[in-house]
Amino acid sequence: MKIAVLGGGPAGLYFAISMKLRDSAHDITVYERNRADDTFGWGVVLSDETMSNFDDNDPVSEKMIRDKFAYWDDVKVVRGEESMTSGGHGFCGIGRKQMLLLLQERARQLGVSLEFETEITPERINELKASNDLLVAADGLNSRTRSQFEDKFKPEIDMRQNHFVWLGTHQKFDDAFTFIFEKTEHGWIWAHAYQFDDDTATFIVECGPETYKAFGFDTLDQDASRKLCEKIFAAHLGGHELMTNASHIRGSAWIRFPRVTCENWYFDNVVLLGDASATAHFSIGSGSKLGMESAIALADELNSDKPLGQALQDYQDERKLQVLRVTSAARNSTQWFEEVERYLSLDMMQFNYALLTRSQRISHENLRLRDPEWLASAEAWFQQKAGSNSTRSPMFAPFKLGQMDLVNRVVVSPMAQYKAKDGMPTDWHFVHYAERAKGGAGLVFTEMLCVSMEGRITPGCPCIGPEQVPVWERLVDFVHTETPAKICAQIGHSGRKGSTRLAWDGIDHALPEGENWPLLSASAIPLMDGNVVPKAMDRADMDKVKTQFVDAVKAADAAGFDMIEMHAAHGYLLASFISPITNTRDDEYGGSLENRMRYPLEVFAAMRDAWPSEKPMTVRISAHDWMGDEGVTPDEAVKVSAMLKEAGADAINVSSGQTDKKEQPIYGRMFQVPFADQVRQEIGLPTLVAGNIYEPDHVNSILMAGRADLVLLARPHLADPYWTLHAAVELGDTEQEWPAPYEGGRRQANTLAERAKAMAQ
Repeated sequence: MKIAVLGGGPAGLYFAISMKLRDSAHDITVYERNRADDTFGWGVVLSDETMSNFDDNDPVSEKMIRDKFAYWDDVKVVRGEESMTSGGHGFCGIGRKQMLLLLQERARQLGVSLEFETEITPERINELKASNDLLVAADGLNSRTRSQFEDKFKPEIDMRQNHFVWLGTHQKFDDAFTFIFEKTEHGWIWAHAYQFDDDTATFIVECGPETYKAFGFDTLDQDASRKLCEKIFAAHLGGHELMTNASHIRGSAWIRFPRVTCENWYFDNVVLLGDASATAHFSIGSGSKLGMESAIALADELNSDKPLGQALQDYQDERKLQVLRVTSAARNSTQWFEEVERYLSLDMMQFNYALLTRSQRISHENLRLRDPEWLASAEAWFQQKAGSNSTRSPMFAPFKLGQMDLVNRVVVSPMAQYKAKDGMPTDWHFVHYAERAKGGAGLVFTEMLCVSMEGRITPGCPCIGPEQVPVWERLVDFVHTETPAKICAQIGHSGRKGSTRLAWDGIDHALPEGENWPLLSASAIPLMDGNVVPKAMDRADMDKVKTQFVDAVKAADAAGFDMIEMHAAHGYLLASFISPITNTRDDEYGGSLENRMRYPLEVFAAMRDAWPSEKPMTVRISAHDWMGDEGVTPDEAVKVSAMLKEAGADAINVSSGQTDKKEQPIYGRMFQVPFADQVRQEIGLPTLVAGNIYEPDHVNSILMAGRADLVLLARPHLADPYWTLHAAVELGDTEQEWPAPYEGGRRQANTLAERAKAMAQ
């Protein structure tokens, strides 16, 4: 193939090398606008795993790079006068200029033509497209090729809020990859520092937009800006200067990070590579890694004897998914640094842990593999803060909510069963909840218990009132007698989402004609076409329903429940007042958030007054309607939570969505955790969280990083009522108690786990 590569950065050069290794007959020319030894970055970071991939692809260039590496194993976090170091992270640093020269040398060895100081105009791009079998656009973050064919690639560029500047220093930071956080008169500012050769380190300075403006970095020239950064971080520079190599840039060298994604990576015979197709934030150090690994994948496909179009399509299909995993982690890391001031008041141990796990690529047990001694100290710290002398994982730490003591942080999430008969719970409910209470979780939630027959979601939903007290009391007595678990009654009213079929008969679909019942909501908006149109509640309806909530609370107390939760999420009655999607009222209960919260707060106050003061009460909210600015947003959810805190809520159960069928949620592992995290940090109230959490690792990471206080698992508990007991076995935790009749099972499970571990070593 005759191939033109636009851009002589790591991705473009490594692609040319990889193609020549597979077939030396390829005619490849790399065009670079700068001189051969120009570079405007400082160091490049690569992990041990990445270097292993390079070794498999080309041992020669891998050795050339490795021989010039600065290597470190530790990550050090410095915050003011405090510092903490953890090990086992295994990173390598090399100067970007050094790396480019090595890759240029290797490319020439293999017969690649390199043309420097070549300006590529739109006309030249068209010419190269026409005169080559393939045009590879490795022309970087500001890709001219991508811009020229924007209608083909369909890029999206998300300009992130923080400002940063790439600097260097002869203070080597050769003991660890170092994060430095300094509190100044204008707010927090921080640095990412790492060695990349014998006497030089990269020193990236970053801050939020308010601090950036307050320091006047937007008006300072490069030299003044450099000197100011030098002054701010003087205590860490050992008398060394900060250096810039961005003199080619007019004005300030400070930039904001553009997160680039493209719907398409190729068209005709043009393909994007590296930063031109997708970017990963510098805080996870994966830009060069992604580009070079994509180069390997592209070379593999192009040498697979497939037609060009098929090879490019297969490359896009496979590699786009791989890149998405890294760029998603980079997005998490980017957002963490954008919100870092939220975490800077955390204890140093927790702050350090939160920083290390910010991208979600490093998990709790992964940290144990990296530095078991440090993680053990972190777990002991967490247990101590919880009032325990144990060294068990965070999920097994006790927790006190109000006056209620929980033996651990694992919670069985509310899960509708649709097995009630005329509002009455059945033996199904007793067995279902009793089994999960025996399974080791510290707290068990009921599904939403409806305050009236008209407030049911489906004909299979249970109620709570005087008639149901004996049935619920039997369950509560069993839980208290036979298990250490506590049990919570979640209380709610379906609102416009009522009068629908059982889930397996068509979730949210209206009942057959003649079986429906009248509905109430904030406004007369049906859930879907064909569903019952609810009545917009008047004052008499509000008073009636509030009384029903109070009666339900009294019934929950009579049944002996340890805790109650007011359900104000997922588009049900109280949530329908909170969301502007479902509340279009023009009276004092509609419009502003304060007005929309008026009735939910009124109901909360009545419930709280009827519930014993020593027993906790929480509220479940939807922190995101997933409908842009039209619905509730996470920032607005913080305000909702603050109002509920002021009203007396002991904790907020942070969920999201299910408000309207037009929602566009973004799912993923632990996808609701950021909302719980934001509420917890910003209003200083405990949070509970659920949402695609299914591994002990997830639970421990959430808790240890301080992102929530209790973790709810739904589907895992449907699949395994004894999830907590089995999680303890998986973690090698032999302190976990099992019900006495199951002691033989506990011993066998632990023995088998130990045997499997020994055989795996």
